[in-house]
Amino acid sequence: MYRLYEDTTPEAEEMQIELLRRASVTRRAELMRSLTATTRWLAYEAIKKANPGISDIEADMLFVEYHYGKDLADKVRAYLAERGRLGSPSE
Repeated sequence: MYRLYEDTTPEAEEMQIELLRRASVTRRAELMRSLTATTRWLAYEAIKKANPGISDIEADMLFVEYHYGKDLADKVRAYLAERGRLGSPSE
């Protein structure tokens, strides 16, 4: 059998897969949502750790830039700056 995880015994891996197969669609969606939220939180915390002292809005902008690209982040920055929620777009 092909193994997905190096740090899990084959027996435990088979059990995990079987539990996922038996889970309802709702339960699998809950697990997916939880994993996604955890991954996003970890990415955000890594940004804050790598950039000590930045504001939450600056961390948000870096998150957008890293995950969706500089072009979109620049557009969001300009949008927020026009509404007085961020410094000028050139800052």
